[in-house]
Amino acid sequence: MATINLKVNGKNHQIEVAPDTPLLYVLRNHLRLNGPKYGCGMEQCGSCMVLIDNQAVPSCVRPCDGLSAAEIQTLEGVGTPEKPHPLQQAFIEEQAAQCGYCINGMIISAKALLHKNPKPTDEEIKHALQTVLCRCGTHARILRAVKRAAFEL
Repeated sequence: MATINLKVNGKNHQIEVAPDTPLLYVLRNHLRLNGPKYGCGMEQCGSCMVLIDNQAVPSCVRPCDGLSAAEIQTLEGVGTPEKPHPLQQAFIEEQAAQCGYCINGMIISAKALLHKNPKPTDEEIKHALQTVLCRCGTHARILRAVKRAAFEL
C-alpha cells in the first residue's frame, strides 16, 4: 500500500492503495465517483473515460501511481444536475442516450475534442468518438449533441 495523491475535479485527495490500482477503481470505490463505468476492463469500450490534463483517457487499466501532477476530471466535474455543462445540456436536449452506459465516454471524449478543436467537422467528431462503443444506436443523436454544444460554446 502507498499514499497516492490525486487531484480530481479540482479537489486534492490522498488515498491509501496499491500503486498499480487502476484509476477507475480509485474513482469509483474510494471517491464514489460513478460517472466512469467499468465496461470491458481492457481499454476497448470507452465507458471508463476520464480527462487527464484535458485528454480523454481510459481509466480501467491505467495505474493511479504517477498521476499526482495530473488534473483528472470525471463526468461529475464537467457540470452539475442544477447547472449542466453546455455539452451535457446538448446531450439532454438531443436525447442522445438510450441505455446511457456509453454516455460518460461520449461526453468526456467530446469535451476533450472541443477543448482542442472548438468547431469540429462531422468527420472530426466521429474520429474523436470512435473509441467509445455504443450498442444502442444513438450515434446520430450523439453527433447532433456534440455539434450543438460546439455551436453554443
